[in-house]
Amino acid sequence: MNIKSFTFNPFQENTYVLFDDTKECIIIDPGCHTASEEQLLFNFIEEKQLKPVAIVNTHNHIDHVFGVNAVAEKYNIPFYCHEGEIEGLQRVPQYAPVYGMSLAPIMEPTSTINEESKVTFGNTELEARFTPGHSVASLCFIDHASKQVIAGDVLFQNSIGRADLPGGNYETLMKSIMNQLMVLDDDYSVFPGHGPSTTIGEERRNNPFIKEWQTMNA
Repeated sequence: MNIKSFTFNPFQENTYVLFDDTKECIIIDPGCHTASEEQLLFNFIEEKQLKPVAIVNTHNHIDHVFGVNAVAEKYNIPFYCHEGEIEGLQRVPQYAPVYGMSLAPIMEPTSTINEESKVTFGNTELEARFTPGHSVASLCFIDHASKQVIAGDVLFQNSIGRADLPGGNYETLMKSIMNQLMVLDDDYSVFPGHGPSTTIGEERRNNPFIKEWQTMNA
């Protein structure tokens, strides 16, 4: 599985295009906010001659959904997220003015996915893991064949997602990280919703939140 990342919108959110040798691809967390950002995404897909088959979201905070409508309309593809994230999706236009933004309603998901779902495209199969705590029903997606994790806003390089937003909970978030991600091998690469990529091993050794949690729960 190949991963192309884009950093979009004022929140510096990471949007990912996942594709394999079949040229099928999915777009995870399309955060493109302006026409120029949309075009950057579209140009890459066209240059690589990729065939988009779905939008898949880790969660539905404002910075991860800006581009959902545009991408879905451009490629006529379905949009998937966890059922628990739908209410948050519907609230986005209501709280957008807090950030000085005006946003049209985001399309409803075509269907929902959960921790029992397998996300497939081409010859690739992603495992979905339920990782709430940053949001009500965040999902992380794992390709075990290439040892790559799309982590959303759950785990960052030497940090973790915020737990003080609506639907967030610090203890729930840390349990998600420890029980769903830290059980992976050290050589799994982690692609977060913000900032640079990292590895499970690096976070196991250096992440101050993980080290503190381990000390407190020893």
